[in-house]
Amino acid sequence: MFRNKLQAGLISLICGSGLDPLKTWETHGNGCVRRITDDEIQTLVIEITSVQFCTTWISLPRNPKTCIGIRLPYLTMIIKYLKLPFCFEFQVLDSRNVKRRFRASNAQSGTSLSPLLCHMPLALDEGWNRVQIDLIAFTRQAYGTDFVEFLYLEIYANCRIRRIYFSDRWYKEEELPNNYRMWKPIRKSKSRIEEVYPKV
Repeated sequence: MFRNKLQAGLISLICGSGLDPLKTWETHGNGCVRRITDDEIQTLVIEITSVQFCTTWISLPRNPKTCIGIRLPYLTMIIKYLKLPFCFEFQVLDSRNVKRRFRASNAQSGTSLSPLLCHMPLALDEGWNRVQIDLIAFTRQAYGTDFVEFLYLEIYANCRIRRIYFSDRWYKEEELPNNYRMWKPIRKSKSRIEEVYPKV
């Protein structure tokens, strides 16, 4: 998708208020994926809900034979915690040319690590959260290798998505374009993913 394109600054994968935001995404499962207006921030968002969170998700890219191909090292997801089990998963290519998967879930209490999958606990505050992932640090701490490229992303129920984007560095809120900001200020969040892994 982005492999042969110039990559700098900010690259957005999805924005709830955008035109046809799920056009490049594939929808899976028997739950509900819809666009609604969130009362708290008064803007359109994507909502994914299901009785069993692991049975409904969206994935990018739509074609599993292709990849996202982004080399920017910082991933930011602005998501709303619905007080229900939630999970997301992504895959990267590392400097050993190995595809490594990372899965974060608030239904997981500890970290587990295998040669191809790192499963991490995720803590979210009530309401809107900004989840930021340093792909260089995650790949290096989990596998002792370097991040090369981001391959795919899956977002499972239950959550609301405002925007998901990559950046070449961490940006302060005031540095972001208006359409990347949360119009209602985000509280200081305790959202976190465990970043200490045993080496494989």
